[in-house]
Amino acid sequence: MIGRIAGIILHRGRDHVLIDVRGVGYIVHVSERTAAALPPAGQAAALYTDLLVREDLLQLFGFPTLLEKEWHRLLTSVQGVGAKVSLTVLGTLGAEGLGRAIALGDWAAVRRAQGVGPKLAQRVVLELKDKAPGVMALGGDLTVDAGTGAGDAEEPGIEPGPSAAAAPGTGPGGAARPPASGAQSAGEALSALTNLGYASSEAAAAVAEAQARDPEAATPGLIRAALRSLAPKG
Repeated sequence: MIGRIAGIILHRGRDHVLIDVRGVGYIVHVSERTAAALPPAGQAAALYTDLLVREDLLQLFGFPTLLEKEWHRLLTSVQGVGAKVSLTVLGTLGAEGLGRAIALGDWAAVRRAQGVGPKLAQRVVLELKDKAPGVMALGGDLTVDAGTGAGDAEEPGIEPGPSAAAAPGTGPGGAARPPASGAQSAGEALSALTNLGYASSEAAAAVAEAQARDPEAATPGLIRAALRSLAPKG
């Protein structure tokens, strides 16, 4: 299994990228959101990858973070969601947006992805609602960017998966992790609420709702807002 690929971009298309790894060109299928964020041809890039193996087909699908790769794994476990549909959903919502939509039961948000009908959108939300809190809680660790380590430009390569994540609290290459992302803040808030005794599903919905109101909120703000929504009414 190829878990990460790093090299020089030879060509960047709307939904794929051709990466040169020591003289071998790998076509990696990506979402439009990921493709737009990649550097231009001639520059170094790295992606976490998932290898689809069929009798007559080998395809690599690429993701900028382990969090997005995990959501792809979950999406493709739903009947009717193939790899291409998964990329479309992730390209439309992003990993954090998808997590919020599922936690809130907002199948209409999933429905916005091209090629996803209402029945399939409802199935995605229904089948993943119990798994979403676990992924959200791990968001801080899984948000680590594939990056291009200090030596990747000179020594590109492919790495086996899935152990490409850095140690907790660090980024690629052991560097200090940058300020908390939305996924990290949501994960930390969710962990705090479950530690207080709230059920993971209701905690995830409260955090998702709080983050939808204030996407830039840090962990303490998310916890306070979520606790307010979870407080008994009346």
